[in-house]
Amino acid sequence: MQFVRYPEFGIPIPAEYEIHGIDVSRYQQTISWDMVKEMNVHDIRLQFAFIKATEGLINIDPFFKRNWKKTKEAGIVRGAYHFFIPTKDGKSQAKNFMDHVQLQSGDLPPVLDVEQAYGANAAQVRKEIKEWLDAVEDFYHIKPIIYTYLDFYNNYLKGYFDDYPLWVAHYLQPHQPRINRDWAFWQHSEQGHVNGIVSKVDFNVFNGDSLSFRALLVP
Repeated sequence: MQFVRYPEFGIPIPAEYEIHGIDVSRYQQTISWDMVKEMNVHDIRLQFAFIKATEGLINIDPFFKRNWKKTKEAGIVRGAYHFFIPTKDGKSQAKNFMDHVQLQSGDLPPVLDVEQAYGANAAQVRKEIKEWLDAVEDFYHIKPIIYTYLDFYNNYLKGYFDDYPLWVAHYLQPHQPRINRDWAFWQHSEQGHVNGIVSKVDFNVFNGDSLSFRALLVP
């Protein structure tokens, strides 16, 4: 596996992956998605974007509605994620997400972003996660993706939810995330630069070719 540093992106990129993308939230503020779409560095283009939609029981990302609309208009494959708080009811958090995210054909599956336990024990974390996943899968008729950091995965999720696609954050790794299960997306840096975005951006790759990527999307 080879990392190639591109000054335009400001970070080394794992070059052997075919499909690259980013994830954004309110912290990136107002994004020019046409500029994101047009960026092309040695045939590396940003083909997908995960967008923060909701958090906890009632919070909505103030930039979600704009990002959701503009990515579609720019021709970037879009996905929506929910920032999960394990001490809150999983089913109610799912309702917050479902009330604000309308998925269409060609979108990425819904994403559960779980990074902190907030004092909940492992059994409680998994119970509330399962409530969210079940409700969301039942509503959208597609299996959600789980996003987490490697350490959180090892401490709370390892051996559970293995039939869900995994999006794992593990930075400064030479080849791929050090994890002993299949993974769909790898967040390999949080320091990327993208045209049309003022602040730094998380960079991701998809673990597969364009055919397997399309197969993952909402029919």
